[in-house]
Amino acid sequence: MAKTMGAVMGDNMEEEIILETERLALRRLRRADYADLCLMLKDEEVMYAYEHAFEDWEAADWLDRQLMRYEKYGFGLWAVILKESGELIGQCGLTMQEAGEREVLEVGYLFRKDFWHCGYALEAAAACRDYAFEKLGAEEVYSIIRDTNAPSRAVAERNGMTVCGSIVKHYYGMDMPHLLYRISRTEAGADSGQKSGQDLEHV
Repeated sequence: MAKTMGAVMGDNMEEEIILETERLALRRLRRADYADLCLMLKDEEVMYAYEHAFEDWEAADWLDRQLMRYEKYGFGLWAVILKESGELIGQCGLTMQEAGEREVLEVGYLFRKDFWHCGYALEAAAACRDYAFEKLGAEEVYSIIRDTNAPSRAVAERNGMTVCGSIVKHYYGMDMPHLLYRISRTEAGADSGQKSGQDLEHV
């Protein structure tokens, strides 16, 4: 039997929740989450799209950037909490990202390896997509994904997005082609109810 939110997360958790789905709760990251973040950021398999696992200072810088985004924009990558256990199992949220010569609102996601293939990425990404349209008033939302990252591309496609272009990002002295996935407010209005729950068990 699943524990209640209060039982696994503390009495103040409900006030911190930004988004909630059937299985997940999303809240702001905090400095106390550093060790949990390192379970993802220092894992070579999780970070394969970046071509390397993060060092301690890179993980700390990653967390600092999210905290700064909260102050500047009111959003960023959020902690994804599994309601059943209270564990921090991933990150998902909205960030402003450069896409060629312009800046776009992106849905991004990153999950611990032991929680892959459970549908959590799509469940969280769909909720963030809807938040962007319903709460932030966005006209379009993107996911910028390395062209070799098939699992993340599958999440974007099941989230109703289609490829609208490509860019090359430069990481650690390497050129890395990325695809621009996009969904508009109009498209989300037609598709969001179907996409949010579709094929969750496969992602």
